[in-house]
Amino acid sequence: MSVCELCTQIGGELLWEEPLLRIVRVEDPLYPGFLRVICRTHHKEMTDLGLKDRERIMQAVFAAEQALRETLSPHLPDMKINLASLGNMTPHVHWHVIVRVAEDPHFPTPIWGPPLRQTAVVLFEGWCDQVKEKLKTLMH
Repeated sequence: MSVCELCTQIGGELLWEEPLLRIVRVEDPLYPGFLRVICRTHHKEMTDLGLKDRERIMQAVFAAEQALRETLSPHLPDMKINLASLGNMTPHVHWHVIVRVAEDPHFPTPIWGPPLRQTAVVLFEGWCDQVKEKLKTLMH
């Protein structure tokens, strides 16, 4: 069995942490508004978790989306948030919460495909600190 990268690495800049899960900012220069909600224990599928843990993970996914929307929508009024739980490359319960705009390299296709244009989304200074603060409120 290979070593799971989500079990051995934080996976980005830590924004929220608790015994069940962590929320990180993925360090992707093309997608600065890319967060990931990661279960701290190794499970392949959401249904491997108990009901309360599944509900808490989904609460974290929705909190990440809400924090991004509240922080970024005044600056990116046409943005769309994508939520995805794939796990084909890393079979460990985690959710992608990704800010999408028409100018991003892959829009309107998934970010994992070939880029359609050579662009990058630029966000304002301090946006991530604002998201982190909002998560403190939303996750309690």
